[in-house]
Amino acid sequence: MMAVALGLEHIGGLEPCPLCVFQRVGVIAAGLTLAVAAGHNPGGRIGRSVYAVLGLVAVAGGAFVAGRHVWLQSLPADQVPSCGPGLDYMIDVLPMQEVIATVLSGSGECADVDAALLGVSLPAWTLVGFIVLAAFPLAMLWRAAKR
Repeated sequence: MMAVALGLEHIGGLEPCPLCVFQRVGVIAAGLTLAVAAGHNPGGRIGRSVYAVLGLVAVAGGAFVAGRHVWLQSLPADQVPSCGPGLDYMIDVLPMQEVIATVLSGSGECADVDAALLGVSLPAWTLVGFIVLAAFPLAMLWRAAKR
């Protein structure tokens, strides 16, 4: 998912909106958590459960942001929030809690559908990716419960 996002940014010329950046954080957090879990390969039920829960939290956070982005893109034009300041500016000026709240409330730039594949927007594909990615920590929980 990150390869596609970076390819679209650097090769395709698409600039990520603030919600896209937050989705990337979710992808990276989930990927790192699951990669560490695979590298560590805990044998016990507790270790697998801890990694699975951490992975699910990262996946759920990313899926929430992607779902919020899809919802924002589905709003009628008259209900789309106005464009706010850029993410870099907000991070420089505002406390992090306010940055997160502002980004999650959405802005007009996040409502634009810049690209679609098979008629499905990129945030919707990212949401599908998070749903598929959730299978890994769920499988880890399943195996831990069976022991």
